[in-house]
Amino acid sequence: MNEFELIARLTKSLPTNKNVLVGAGDDCAVLDLGVPEKLILFKTDAVVEGIHFTKETPPEKIGRKALARCLSDIAAMAGTPTAALVTMALPENFDAEFVAKIYDGLNTLAEKNGAAIVGGETTTNPERILISIALIGTVPRGKQILRNGAKAGDAIFVTGELGGSLAGRHLEFEPRLAEARWLAEHFSIHALMDLSDGLAGDLRHILNASKVGAEILKSALPISRAAKLRAKENSAAKPAVVAALTDGEDFELLFTIASKDAVKLLDAWKKKFPKLKLSCIGKIVAGDGILIRDKMGSHKFNAHGYVHFT
Repeated sequence: MNEFELIARLTKSLPTNKNVLVGAGDDCAVLDLGVPEKLILFKTDAVVEGIHFTKETPPEKIGRKALARCLSDIAAMAGTPTAALVTMALPENFDAEFVAKIYDGLNTLAEKNGAAIVGGETTTNPERILISIALIGTVPRGKQILRNGAKAGDAIFVTGELGGSLAGRHLEFEPRLAEARWLAEHFSIHALMDLSDGLAGDLRHILNASKVGAEILKSALPISRAAKLRAKENSAAKPAVVAALTDGEDFELLFTIASKDAVKLLDAWKKKFPKLKLSCIGKIVAGDGILIRDKMGSHKFNAHGYVHFT
């Protein structure tokens, strides 16, 4: 049973109440707690030594990444972070100075993005470090963007470049909070999420939620230099285009918008965010699954991104 099969089993009959507008199945839960003009976003995420970082990873980068992952999910709902709780599980022989530096990295990113750290929990965990973040945020009523709104004919966009995140970017990425809020304010975005498990896997979440398919133009994929270099220097490595589709932890935005708005969006984006690439990589189509179009035509792409427990 892989990660998503387990999630499906565990979330079949979760209890809910009148405050829950969106529960399990999107980037954040969306809650209506009666705050005027705002809805509450609620998210949790964890990083584990040996999975998301190594013993050699600088501690400041560990803390930064732990919070950045949650911030990226708030961005995926076009929200603003508010406050976080930090749970840290440590081996009995932990180094207090190392742990303090983890918090330095976490605190610096929190301050940069206006998020408060309001407490948490410490406990023992044999052999390895585990950090879990619970984060709340807000989004203006009616401005939250979910995964289930993609429509046939929509243009598909991604920010930045894809693939090769293990070369270092997975520890240093910038959550696209400002970009997502700008998109929600100025355009009618149909579906939005962040890329944590690879384009091929995460795009399928939008497709499944929206009950549509996608056609991706191979030549339009914004492949990172790191992915290209690795493919060039290591014959056993994934081809660069496959890395762009399946490597995890890019943490860029993936979204769809009506095709009639695509050119206007690109022009406005270049003026607002001239240093961040925005690429139209394909379109939403009727049906299901992912097609890749190249010089030979369109063919099914069956590979997925990163999946735990496989």
